[in-house]
Amino acid sequence: MRVSDFIKKVTIPIVATILLFALFYPLCVNNGGCDYLKLWILMGIPFGIHRMFVWVIPKGFDIGGTVGVWAFNFLVGGMIGGVILIWHLILAIYYLIESMMSLTLWIVRKIAAR
Repeated sequence: MRVSDFIKKVTIPIVATILLFALFYPLCVNNGGCDYLKLWILMGIPFGIHRMFVWVIPKGFDIGGTVGVWAFNFLVGGMIGGVILIWHLILAIYYLIESMMSLTLWIVRKIAAR
């Protein structure tokens, strides 16, 4: 695996997850405990809001209904993005293990070639 592939497939998803966790964790702490469902949804919004296939368009609602529909859109986008975020982290761990095995085999071959 090339360095650019490693950065794109491993480093960026992990760093993005850490930054989102640091950003949203204080918003999810209540009485000394964290609401992990809320944290999962908030962290998933950047990953899933643009992947939603169907947006509910607020048409014919008053301001309260419009805000409610937009909140529903962000809730669904956050849930979709939460699943995508977990998938990206699983792939990052897989690529990290794969690159470590590849590096180990490369080092063993270099030592054996001496």
